[in-house]
Amino acid sequence: MSTAPDVSHLKLLIVDDSMVMRRALTVSIQTSNFQEVRSAANGVLALQQFREFLPDVVTLDLTMPELGGIEALEQMLKIKPDTKIMIVSALADDATAIEALKKGAEQFICKPFTPEELNQALLEMLS
Repeated sequence: MSTAPDVSHLKLLIVDDSMVMRRALTVSIQTSNFQEVRSAANGVLALQQFREFLPDVVTLDLTMPELGGIEALEQMLKIKPDTKIMIVSALADDATAIEALKKGAEQFICKPFTPEELNQALLEMLS
């Protein structure tokens, strides 16, 4: 098992329209290690949080009401291009993953996932 990167100076934004999934992500990621963690229930709220919070790391669902993940991803990267964005989605089709990665996401993980898979993906993205 690899050692976790030092994230104590990083801010994390968790974006998912499912409260259950936001909680699962919060529990699975060692969020206590981050400087600050916030969450948002849709793309519009995510962008509001993003603008005031300017997170370093974002976990982002693709299918959300009001503003989808791809659109949110594009807008976030216009605001802060060095943000590390991990797509966390039940949409496992390759075209969607490839589109998200082409638009600037650095990692893609499919739901459902284990805490180990999630943290391994996060570790790879932050290394």
